Amino acid sequence: MTLQRMDNVLIVVDDLEAAKAFFAELGMELEGETQVEGDSVGRVVGLEDVRADIAMMRTPDGHGRVELSRFHTPPAVRAEPESAPANALGIRRIMFAVDDIDDVVARLRSHGAELVGEIAQYEDIYRLCFVRGPEGFIIGLAEKLS
Repeated sequence: MTLQRMDNVLIVVDDLEAAKAFFAELGMELEGETQVEGDSVGRVVGLEDVRADIAMMRTPDGHGRVELSRFHTPPAVRAEPESAPANALGIRRIMFAVDDIDDVVARLRSHGAELVGEIAQYEDIYRLCFVRGPEGFIIGLAEKLS
């Protein structure tokens, strides 16, 4: 077997504190923070003169992680409009299972989150929605119905 597991997903942000607060409100825990820089980092990511702050957020079950990075040098660039639609090419969202979708959406709104569409029900299995968080990234929320 080649693949062992998915380790983490990277989200590049300008406001690291706001992004950490958003994911903490979702229920993720800060696993650790560090700053990376130097030639070895640049060789891995394909950039020169890299200096970035990183915060690793962990899901409550300990299996999933979101890596939040704020680049000081070189500065981050926006690859697409902040309000890119769900059918834009590239990674569009990260999906999280939640217990109470209405509660989670209400709490995330206090961190600037907005529903992309609406909370919808898929058959008798899930209630689902997409939420646009700080800096335009999209997360999906899925509440399994009993």
